[in-house]
Amino acid sequence: MRFELLFTDEARANLQTLQADAGLRKRLSAVRKALGYLELDPRHPSLNTHKFSALRGPSGQEIFEAYAENRTPAAFRIFWHYGPDKGQITIVAITPHP
Repeated sequence: MRFELLFTDEARANLQTLQADAGLRKRLSAVRKALGYLELDPRHPSLNTHKFSALRGPSGQEIFEAYAENRTPAAFRIFWHYGPDKGQITIVAITPHP
């Protein structure tokens, strides 16, 4: 099943920041690749997807963390939840590992 990716304002701004900084091209590439995997299969092994218990979605949804990078200082992560509708994933934030 292919998921439709939706972006919160924060996630959209995070992505635009990556796109605007030429020094972050490698990270942008990793984020785009991870978003592609997320769209196709949120449980893709390279995403290392797991629940992120410190956050909840706007309607109490479980938030998940997916890896865009690994074994890298301040590796980027993608925080997301299912919905609001079936077949949709909402990207909450794209940020360095907290």
